[in-house]
Amino acid sequence: MMQTLRHKKAFSMIEVVFVIVVLGIVASIGSQIIVQVYESYIMQRAVHRSHIKTELAITQLVNRLTYSIPRTVIARKDGANADFLPIESILPGDTLHTTLEWISYDNDGFSAVGSNPTTGGGRRPAWSGYADVTASSKDLISTPGSRLDALNTIINNLSKNASGTANSGIANSAILFPDTYDAYTVGYAGGTSAENIHTVLSGTGTALTLDPIDANESRTVKEHYKLAWTAYAVVPVALTEAELHDRGFDDIDVGDGLWDLKLYYDYQPWEGESYSNGKSQILIRNISVFNFTGSGSSIRLKLCQRENIGGMTINSCKEKAVIR
Repeated sequence: MMQTLRHKKAFSMIEVVFVIVVLGIVASIGSQIIVQVYESYIMQRAVHRSHIKTELAITQLVNRLTYSIPRTVIARKDGANADFLPIESILPGDTLHTTLEWISYDNDGFSAVGSNPTTGGGRRPAWSGYADVTASSKDLISTPGSRLDALNTIINNLSKNASGTANSGIANSAILFPDTYDAYTVGYAGGTSAENIHTVLSGTGTALTLDPIDANESRTVKEHYKLAWTAYAVVPVALTEAELHDRGFDDIDVGDGLWDLKLYYDYQPWEGESYSNGKSQILIRNISVFNFTGSGSSIRLKLCQRENIGGMTINSCKEKAVIR
């Protein structure tokens, strides 16, 4: 029985080579697309993270500056005890006054209310902001509606550091009667602070005991007051050569404009302290721009942060205004 032989046609050598070349081209294009997509993802992620860091930092500054006491916001030269000017006096392009500093009234205690009426809490804040002028003296302020024992606890809790150490609570905090002054730089050594800000020695119930005044001093007690237990300072700290190298900024020299922004708090300038006496934390790293201006009741801030991504640098800037 005869079997019919069937011959199957195979690829020629030219066809095989052509297919291999086409597959190589497709693979090359595909790998380039994958690399470009991955690089784009890395870049977009870095930009997003930089935006988030800058937004968080400037939002924290805005939130704290919202409670700044009028005429306590200053711009200081580099150094905790260096000269300063009220922020309204800073001229455009000023590169000397790089530290922003202010005294903030205690919004945490002012906003805190008691939850148990039977223990005297009710809906009262820790300090009411009102003084009974007729029941007060120059050394003892009657502040109806306050819970000063609770305020002492609040300040202690807010001022604790990582090791659990707190400041002295309500003692050494300050009371200001805003209607009694019209000069700038209230509360700082070298400013016009003598008759406008007063140190609190203690507070119990609804009575604030103030530091005694000399015979030749005057003290005017007004119906409205602000209570502060800390000042704040935002200080640009230049990076060292080692820090620049560790963060991949080998093309930037020391002093060419890259800093960490450090926030100082829990210090009392009305007691002669500077921000170097306070606690501190890094607010944001790798800052290339930190500008601020003030006019009337508004403060404008601009913050730019630089990131190093595989030898490339990106910048993210945020600008906000504070209306007090």
